[in-house]
Amino acid sequence: MSGTVYLCGTPIGNLQDMSLRVLNILKTVDFIAAEDTRHTLQLLNHFEITTPMTSYHEHNKQTKGIKLIERVQKGENMALVTDAGMPGISDPGADFVKLCYEKEIAVTVVPGASAVITALVLSGLDTRRFVFEGFLPSEKKQRRTILQTLQKEHRTMVLYEAPHRLVHTLQELSEIMGKQRIVATIKELTKKYEQVRKDTIQEQIAYYSANPPKGEFVLVIEGFSLEEQKRREQQSWEKLSIAEHLQQYIQKGISEKEAMKQVAKDRGVSKREIYAVIKNKEV
Repeated sequence: MSGTVYLCGTPIGNLQDMSLRVLNILKTVDFIAAEDTRHTLQLLNHFEITTPMTSYHEHNKQTKGIKLIERVQKGENMALVTDAGMPGISDPGADFVKLCYEKEIAVTVVPGASAVITALVLSGLDTRRFVFEGFLPSEKKQRRTILQTLQKEHRTMVLYEAPHRLVHTLQELSEIMGKQRIVATIKELTKKYEQVRKDTIQEQIAYYSANPPKGEFVLVIEGFSLEEQKRREQQSWEKLSIAEHLQQYIQKGISEKEAMKQVAKDRGVSKREIYAVIKNKEV
């Protein structure tokens, strides 16, 4: 009779988040498959768990997955863990679950911490509907394609990002989603130096350009709202003179005539009034 595969959630930082049920499963299964055995060994040593361990990761999943399935088919019980959080989220665990179902292997989840949900709740942004994108591709064209599909996404968006790419990713978000979109940058979840910054993308870029980011980040991005976008744009226009407002549009490649028309629309005045102000300044 086949054994069972247990998908075990492990702490994302604070070891006190380890559940009693996960501890019991890790101690009693026949073996543990880990994304990084060196990393997981530290966790097992901390809790004095001596269960045998083997690797299962992105680079060996094709061959190793079949071998693990064969062991479970022979009656062994297996626990699958990732480096932190829930296996199957931004790791090859999802591929293994699919393989289990194809081979009619019993699978169950032993819940634990999840960086996606933890960051979403901590962000203070809308949690009713959200979309998770994980790590963006490193290839520039693929990244831009994905971000463009998210430009008018109404749901809250969650991304993972490494510190050395954070500012660049924020700049890409600014270009595609606008400088005034709100984003929460959350680092070192559940750890000693956990930090949450919630601000416009423009302000986030300014902060992290002056303060080089450290630690692993989760970005929680406000969903698109036409009404909110207009309100924030209006707030930014109110800080500009009419000439500066006009120049913003001209810098985008818009003709002066069309720029004046747009400035008039933004400010709720006639195009004639905008023209008069500009011409008076030229005299």
